[in-house]
Amino acid sequence: METNLSEVEIIKENSNYLRGTLKESLENEVTGSIAPADNNLIKFHGSYQQYDRDLESERKRQKLEPLYSFMIRVRLTGGIASPEQWLKIDDIADRYANGTMKLTTRQTFQFHGVLKRNLKTTIQEINSILLNTIAACGDVNRNVMCNPNPYQSPVHAETYEIAKQFSDHLLPRTNAYHEIWLDKKLVEGGEKEEEPIYGKTYLPRKFKIAIAIPPHNDSDVFANDLGFIAIVEDGKLIGFNVAVGGGMGMTFGNTATYPRLATVIGYCPKEQAVDVAEKVLITQRDLGNRSDRKNARLKYTIDRIGIEQFKEELYNRLGYMLQDAKPYTFESNGDSYGWVQSPDKKWHLTLYIEGGRVKDTEVLKLKSALRKVAEIHQGDFRLTGNQNLMIANIPGNQKKQIENILTEYQVLPDKKLTGLRLGSLACVALNTCGLAFADAERYLPKLLDKLDEIVVANGIEKEPIIVRMTGCPNGCARPYLGEIGFVGKAPGRYNLYLGAGFAGDRMNKLYKENLNEQEILDALKPILEDYAKTRENNERFGNFVIRKGYVKETKEGRDFHN
Repeated sequence: METNLSEVEIIKENSNYLRGTLKESLENEVTGSIAPADNNLIKFHGSYQQYDRDLESERKRQKLEPLYSFMIRVRLTGGIASPEQWLKIDDIADRYANGTMKLTTRQTFQFHGVLKRNLKTTIQEINSILLNTIAACGDVNRNVMCNPNPYQSPVHAETYEIAKQFSDHLLPRTNAYHEIWLDKKLVEGGEKEEEPIYGKTYLPRKFKIAIAIPPHNDSDVFANDLGFIAIVEDGKLIGFNVAVGGGMGMTFGNTATYPRLATVIGYCPKEQAVDVAEKVLITQRDLGNRSDRKNARLKYTIDRIGIEQFKEELYNRLGYMLQDAKPYTFESNGDSYGWVQSPDKKWHLTLYIEGGRVKDTEVLKLKSALRKVAEIHQGDFRLTGNQNLMIANIPGNQKKQIENILTEYQVLPDKKLTGLRLGSLACVALNTCGLAFADAERYLPKLLDKLDEIVVANGIEKEPIIVRMTGCPNGCARPYLGEIGFVGKAPGRYNLYLGAGFAGDRMNKLYKENLNEQEILDALKPILEDYAKTRENNERFGNFVIRKGYVKETKEGRDFHN
């Protein structure tokens, strides 16, 4: 046991299984915030305290505390929601949040702008539709991702069930969530409560799991602490290749921190998948760094002790070894837009959602359109790992009806959108994220307007190019897997990264630092022009910039800063 524990470890140790003083903080009407220690604990319950940074200076001038509010994240395994759940989420967004729904890069919903006085009611209403927020944040297993495409059934249906098994099995067992938010009876002798998997202090840092079904890597499986790559033979799921140690975050100026792609360490039959997931998590629980949170993710544990030592530790806990990895091929990590029909004759429509933000504007009434669809839809909604939305499992006799609604509201897939825009992701960043140095979601569409002019002028507007932007280096929109990646350095300034793999199997490399908008355009224009003129047949942009020497290939995480 480490003796030099971080402050968060001490908070967890003294929290009585995530209770802390959250109940008292929520009842304190003097402030819109909660106690500092509770700020760490509330993450385990699915929420972050934030404040409006656009108003920070003015509120300081008026001697007011920051305008505190809370982000709430739903636990939604595999991103699947019923029409009834969609309608309730839509309603909650209007009544308690800022009127919008954020579709995240981990296939779930986020609300922003929830005031403290509405926090408990909001979480209760989420629970009323058989969803919850527990373990959506915090040092535990987060929302489990999987391929959202039902037209790949029956393999998809089976992998989704396994994703739910991961999620349910690795859920914290504390009753604190039910006591604090749902008014359930206090557990007698709470100090005797147990967490059979996590222990009293849970994990050293967050833990993420994803499943991918080749040839589509739309869950960015290698960006996760633990990835399962489905192996299909004769149309049947037989098991998974297991990949460990992925993670996107880093800290500027600290080369001991870096993004890393997960390493494939073997294969397990599908019957062993839940056991393997638990034992990988437990290995990280036991060996992870609890003194320095910047080096606490599984990726650093593996690089510190070595992959062979990690496998030995894992096998000791499993009681058996993984088999040799089986062959697989990934071809892309983006979404396919438009209509597709599955073998069961159901229809599925994937829509591009800019920045993952479902809202109504003067130009586009997207939120209203999707509400109209949800009121009649007989299938389900599926959130993709790329912040987009699939209206899925539409009966043949309802396709025209849904198509008419979307046509009326002008939200059908726009054929004029460039491949650059369709392959873009952005995190929330400013104005609410406390970690952000720059805008992302609010700014990327404006930058893409100008980049679109360049690709159209060069005849490559339909070429799919993966673009990712974040407001800080923590990597929530997986910027290091962008063929073009932007990471906020300061307001209006970004580091520019190039050269990731189109299938999410190679990270990019820093090209230029601290660029403003004009410098970004000046840097990218000649490269895009060169790509249009000299690319090889079917050559992806990320491969092109490496072949032409604009950047060197990043072969592993520790090579990222070289």
